[in-house]
Amino acid sequence: MPERDQVIFEVVSHGTVAKVSAICVRTGLEVSIVGDPRVGDAALKALALRKLNYVRQKKADTDKGSDGSGGILA
Repeated sequence: MPERDQVIFEVVSHGTVAKVSAICVRTGLEVSIVGDPRVGDAALKALALRKLNYVRQKKADTDKGSDGSGGILA
């Protein structure tokens, strides 16, 4: 993320998997990842944060070139 936004993490472990959700407080954008809980919460949260950064950047790049109608721009 270009700015330093607050991010809320939710970690839910179920058996051999852990689901980690990362939510940007400012934008409300949410992403989730599923991983092995044996790697630890810190590593899973770091991966979820990387995904959140990626999705935010991709959304920002898409919004720059879009007229809001969706589809392919010619």
